[in-house]
Amino acid sequence: MDRLYIEKTKSTPEICFDPQCNTLRIEGQSYPENAFKFYEVLFNWLDEYLQQLEEAVVLEIYFHMPYINTSSSKCVMMLLEKVENAYQQGKKVAVRWYYDADNETALECAEEFQEDVILPFEIHPVEEVNE
Repeated sequence: MDRLYIEKTKSTPEICFDPQCNTLRIEGQSYPENAFKFYEVLFNWLDEYLQQLEEAVVLEIYFHMPYINTSSSKCVMMLLEKVENAYQQGKKVAVRWYYDADNETALECAEEFQEDVILPFEIHPVEEVNE
């Protein structure tokens, strides 16, 4: 499979799905005009990837999304449900959610997603780096 890359914009996150390294990174704000249309490409790609994922391989998913609107939140949940279904079928996955340490809302959002799934899901604070 080819790598999936969607460039970050003001209202959409960067998506980098590398099938060679078995990693999916989603980083940035998410409040697109049409979240379902934006995430549809990722959903289709993920479906194809999960079908061919070997049981011994671990898919690692990294999120760092400081702001997510309601429709994007639904799309993230749909993504997590796809991954959870694969996990329940014996595939190995690990979700790591990063949030800015001073963003209480982002932490609460991550905790809500964590409560809704039964797969390995870690939440980690990120300290801001002053440049």
